[in-house]
Amino acid sequence: MPLLAAFEAAARTGSITRAADELSLTQSAVSRQIKALEGQLGVELFVREKQKIRLTLGGMVYAREIREALTKISNASLNLRANPSGGSLTLGVPPTFGARWLTPRLPRFVARHPEVMLNVLSRPAKFDFNQDIIDAAIYFGPPQWTGVEMVALRNEIILPVCAPQLIERFRFREPGDIRRAPLLHLTTRPDAWERWLRHYGVDDQAVHGMLFDQFTTLFEAAAAGLGIALLPRFMFGDELREGRIVEALPLALESVDAYHLCWPEDRGTHHPLVLFRDWLTEEMASERP
Repeated sequence: MPLLAAFEAAARTGSITRAADELSLTQSAVSRQIKALEGQLGVELFVREKQKIRLTLGGMVYAREIREALTKISNASLNLRANPSGGSLTLGVPPTFGARWLTPRLPRFVARHPEVMLNVLSRPAKFDFNQDIIDAAIYFGPPQWTGVEMVALRNEIILPVCAPQLIERFRFREPGDIRRAPLLHLTTRPDAWERWLRHYGVDDQAVHGMLFDQFTTLFEAAAAGLGIALLPRFMFGDELREGRIVEALPLALESVDAYHLCWPEDRGTHHPLVLFRDWLTEEMASERP
């Protein structure tokens, strides 16, 4: 481990001196550790040019993989220190779903299972159980994910919404009128507008407009009057009731995909995951109409 740590620090900083400062070692000690690692591997990791070092091609690949491994070890250590009993669950969630639906309900889970340390990570893109250090993830899409088990949670009812001033400006009467206004798009749902237009018998060719990578910024753009957005009713019901956004037309569409709780096949019996899965399915069931 000391050899790997010395190599990773030198590879990341590009300097033996900075690596030594970071590790609280002498420059000669770091140099010896890197040489020892190269001796064990039988491969040169750095090209040495006078007082400078430069990673070899193989060294670049090795550094990236070593960094990922060391990060996993570091995170595992932090999780263990945070909860020595081992009752932790790290969950990956889509950002807006996590912020608007899940987080406000988490106090109920914490009250029921105070022994579980829950960690929540979020990003718009799909998580990867081979790369990401998570126990489970909330995933929106079809029920297809190789090597993963899942339980369906709910689908979406999406609505075409906009700022009140756009209603006054365009005076939508029928589905085809939607094409006269700017249409706002979510990068993770690239064909959402085409599906909605086809469902209501409207030409879905050459649909263009501004792109956003999260529902939150998509909502803010719609509320600011930049165009019409397709938003899930269950996440933005409060804003509809408050009048920040309004339905361009009362024409909803049920999604063909759904939200799922997913986990690797070898994590299905992880006790904190079992507790969270049971609680989450209860929460979802209580909200179904």
